[in-house]
Amino acid sequence: MGGYRLIGHPLGHSMSPQIHERLFALEGRADSYTLFSFPPKELEAQIPVLRGLDGFNITIPYKQAILPYLDSLDDSAALYGAVNTVRMQGGRMTGYNTDCDGFLRTMQAHRFSLQTSVCVAGAGGVGRMFAIEAVRQGAELTIAVRDPAKGQALAQEIGERFGCPVQVSPLDALDRPFGLIINATPVGMSPKTGVSPLPKSVVAQAGAVFDCIYNPRETRLLQDAREAGVPAAGGMEMLVWQAAVAHEIWHGSRFSSAQIDPLVGEMNALLDQKAGRPDA
Repeated sequence: MGGYRLIGHPLGHSMSPQIHERLFALEGRADSYTLFSFPPKELEAQIPVLRGLDGFNITIPYKQAILPYLDSLDDSAALYGAVNTVRMQGGRMTGYNTDCDGFLRTMQAHRFSLQTSVCVAGAGGVGRMFAIEAVRQGAELTIAVRDPAKGQALAQEIGERFGCPVQVSPLDALDRPFGLIINATPVGMSPKTGVSPLPKSVVAQAGAVFDCIYNPRETRLLQDAREAGVPAAGGMEMLVWQAAVAHEIWHGSRFSSAQIDPLVGEMNALLDQKAGRPDA
């Protein structure tokens, strides 16, 4: 069978096929990449199908559900307890997590330092990854949340694992400057655009802002940052970079910013076109 797929449910209007097709072209490969959606109750029955692929990516709700069926885990997946990329080798399935790589490559591309005071808004799955990576890179971390219990639980986990204090604050109570603000909440995501998870006054004091949302490409948070003259980046770069790292795992390829930047622009233009803004 062969080929590559993205598994998840539902998959909706995923941009993964377009991104991976462009990456295959950059590698000079003619592989195929398709969406593979099925309900959670069918996961076990689909494992033989997945073993017949050359490799696959994983999104909600299977990032953790796939774990019992894998033969081994890379350190990246073991650290976060979640998998978004599987490499096939000799019939064995090895799980990786390239979300963290996509995040770090994006930070490097924009020269956003994590060795500073970092505020992560949100404590869900992606927020947990951002928070852990920030601490691993030397950040002084604050977790800003609507649910204090969830924030405290994550702060306690990080404190116990890495031996560093983590501050927790309500989202609407932030009143200090940060070297970097990272949005890991869905606030501002299409179709509920025009709202921000953080007050303008806090955003204006930041050294830099990263919003993991990629649709729309310019969230209210990013608009507030740019209006205040604060360097800012959206989530499309992370989306493309995490896909690129999957190819590096599958094929041993290596991509440069000179190759990825045009692809990010192409995907943003495609997103605008889908949203009915062909001139954007």
